[in-house]
Amino acid sequence: MSYANDMPELSSPDDAAVNALRSAVMRLSRRLRHQRVDESLSPTEMSVLGTLARCGSATPSELARREHVQPPSMTRIVAMLESKELVRMEPHPEDRRQKVVTQTERAESMLAASRRKRNAWLAELAGRLDDEEWAKLREAAPVLEKLAHL
Repeated sequence: MSYANDMPELSSPDDAAVNALRSAVMRLSRRLRHQRVDESLSPTEMSVLGTLARCGSATPSELARREHVQPPSMTRIVAMLESKELVRMEPHPEDRRQKVVTQTERAESMLAASRRKRNAWLAELAGRLDDEEWAKLREAAPVLEKLAHL
């Protein structure tokens, strides 16, 4: 099946800008994902740990919704993270039938080291920009952050 016919034609400067932005964000994201401290974790496992770091403890169902995966998949991901001592399961404070996933100190340390490595890599790349380009990128960062959370 060809998807080329499903793709809209780029007919305006906005279409071209959207295409360029998508392409650049995807390439940069792919390159950032390779800057990992622990190669034994999948990108999905790292994403779950990042979600726990940002949002705090959550039930597996809540994590599945946030990560856009099916609950059985999240159950397997959480089990894998638990076997690596990166998360622990605790009783739900209000519903004893449920468990809450909490990241461990080991996960916090690993995420901090990963952030430092990725930030250093990105800072090195940004150091290759001229002052005007770097200023534009700094101004764009909050807008990109907003897009990431819409």
